[in-house]
Amino acid sequence: MRVYLPCTLPGLARVVASGELGPAPLTGYAVTPALIEWYVSGDTEELEYVALTEAARASLRMLAADRADGVKAAARRVVIAAEVPDGTVKVGTDLEERARVRVQEAVPLALLASVHVDDEDAVDDVEAAIEALPAADEGDDDAQFTVDGAEDHELMWYATQEISDLLT
Repeated sequence: MRVYLPCTLPGLARVVASGELGPAPLTGYAVTPALIEWYVSGDTEELEYVALTEAARASLRMLAADRADGVKAAARRVVIAAEVPDGTVKVGTDLEERARVRVQEAVPLALLASVHVDDEDAVDDVEAAIEALPAADEGDDDAQFTVDGAEDHELMWYATQEISDLLT
């Protein structure tokens, strides 16, 4: 199953150093039966884009959490796409997050299919979104607009062979 796992650049560096993404369980996003049912008219590519977008939103929250903990992380969302065995994926029933899954085992580097990362042009908007998250969570429409503005930026696609170049 293709699973989109939210991450950050420091997190990606840890994946490369350790040889796996973990520890499990990991929250990811995938084309689930609930997503297919909800997005009736979409093809597989559209549904995968929805899952990727959900993972990018989770990456934004990871960046905010890292910043709150004093971790210096570039304001660039990161999503790792991995092909994981179906048996390691638990599909949830949360109607709010139809694409959310839990990966029950650490994901070895060998299962990574690609990495998706914000271009440097997105940094200012992602930075603003990180700062606006608390107010958006409180229901501030202007702050939510700022958070949504980060999604105006498409994530760049990187092959697994390019990860080391991406991190330097």
